[in-house]
Amino acid sequence: MIHVLAILTALPGKRAEVLEAFQANVPAVHAEDGCIEYTAVVDVEGADPAFGADTFVVVEKWASMDALKAHAASAHMAAYGEKVKHLMADRAVHVLNPA
Repeated sequence: MIHVLAILTALPGKRAEVLEAFQANVPAVHAEDGCIEYTAVVDVEGADPAFGADTFVVVEKWASMDALKAHAASAHMAAYGEKVKHLMADRAVHVLNPA
């Protein structure tokens, strides 16, 4: 199994708009072969440390690296990327194995 943590930071005040586009794309991602988990999470109010008001983290689990590569190359992910690219400030994607 492959784990992914994608730390996505929107431009100031644009996180809700990016999350709306993200949520619209979730059903297509869940339908992909090898998708085990794909969900967005945000800071718990009052948490310290926190990612901040413009950041969310996508928690992903994939059956294999091939499944993750197919996901990254999918048409719906390209469309999502185009839809939000003007709203994004930063993106860091960490691909991990279970320890």
